[in-house]
Amino acid sequence: MLHYSRPIARLIEELNKLPGIGPKTAQRLAYHLVTGPKEDAHSLAEAIIEARERTIYCSVCCTITDVDPCPLCRDETRDRTLLCVVEEPKDILVLERTREYKGLYHVLHGAISPMDGVGPQDLKIKELLARLGDGRVQEVILATDPNIEGEATAMYLARLLKPLGVKVTRMAHGMPVGGDLEYVDEVTLTKALEGRREL
Repeated sequence: MLHYSRPIARLIEELNKLPGIGPKTAQRLAYHLVTGPKEDAHSLAEAIIEARERTIYCSVCCTITDVDPCPLCRDETRDRTLLCVVEEPKDILVLERTREYKGLYHVLHGAISPMDGVGPQDLKIKELLARLGDGRVQEVILATDPNIEGEATAMYLARLLKPLGVKVTRMAHGMPVGGDLEYVDEVTLTKALEGRREL
């Protein structure tokens, strides 16, 4: 059995708590941090502390930011009639990379998941409803993940929002571009067929 010094064991344990970091990667990162230049380790530690202490939630869209409201909410060139609802702040970055969407966002900070004890009251739904109160938003795009939790959240929100008189749409789901039909699962194929459009 391999024995680590207490500081390295603790560092490995903490790194292993990060998403996507398994025990072996945590061990590699820990040894890299303790054997590399001391300045690099200090710089990383300072960056983590600064990011943790200086980030807040945007009072408008609920994303993570260091200024309130966030730059996207302050941007007057964005289409304020469109509101895209996402599960996590990182989803905004993914959509922004397409350079196609020009509206505003709202971050739920999760999805409805009874198995994990997450209900509608645990999400930023109350804040979403407050944003729709002034009547400026004409369309809400539900961009939750195409899994059971994301679908349940989208259906819940659609039932909640439709009576408010806004158009509620769902991001299309289907086959990835460049994918082979034989490797696509049944759920994705079903969604692709449902979301088909005329050419």
